Amino acid sequence: MHVIVHGGAGSPADEPADRQAVLDSASERGAAESTPMAAVRTAVNVLEQSPRFNAGTGSAVQSDGKIRTDAGLMTDSGQTGAACAMPGVERAVDVAHVVATETPHILVAGEHAVEIAAAFDIPNDCDLWSDRTRERWEELAPPAEGNVREHIDWVHEQFGGSDTVGAVATDGERLVAATSTGGRWCALAGRVGDVPQVGSGFYASPAAAASATGAGEAIARFGLARKAVELVEDGLGPQLAADRAIREFERVTDEQAGVIVLTDDGTPGESYNSPAMQTGFYHAE
Repeated sequence: MHVIVHGGAGSPADEPADRQAVLDSASERGAAESTPMAAVRTAVNVLEQSPRFNAGTGSAVQSDGKIRTDAGLMTDSGQTGAACAMPGVERAVDVAHVVATETPHILVAGEHAVEIAAAFDIPNDCDLWSDRTRERWEELAPPAEGNVREHIDWVHEQFGGSDTVGAVATDGERLVAATSTGGRWCALAGRVGDVPQVGSGFYASPAAAASATGAGEAIARFGLARKAVELVEDGLGPQLAADRAIREFERVTDEQAGVIVLTDDGTPGESYNSPAMQTGFYHAE
């Protein structure tokens, strides 16, 4: 099994060595699984459980003081599932897996996605706050509820960040991509970014699979994950495809992002135009 993971494109981490250790563990534990689907779920679960990343525990806080998680995954055969706007759900990627394998849908949102988590024994009352996010939130002074326009003006001042997590895996034949996030800092309550949108935060085809991270609105408009995969389909290797996808993304959007790409022979590619993006790669015979 070949597994590549990322911990988000954004600012340099305060403790990069500690984050790297988690990323390396995630890719190694994913590579020990027997299928690419299990590999990406296991790898992403490790990252969702770590407060060092913006996914699951430690996720960004929305403008109403609540944390909501999103995730999506896709196989090279087109099987796709996503779930978004879920309070209390750490293992968002597992809900996306249920949507893909147990429902006739692609994307389920909000309280209904939380109900799916509960029905399939995925914990849905988790405390997703970390010390870091709680301290940062307590420093803010959001406006009183009721004045929507004033609230939106405040969001414009606070909104930012771009981290997320993702994994791509192959067993030499099948490919699966998955991405999970807590969204961007101080986004409007209920905001949904690129992560659960097919072709934006994640995409897979028989040629390659990709997971994207960065400025979510720009990634959604551009379709970054699908662009990287399409470039492999056009004949580029995964590293060249990742580099070109990021160059074209920056040219079109003038925003920051990163992407990881993997082909079924286990060749990885990664590229970013942000100050930092840490990744981990593991190959298990």
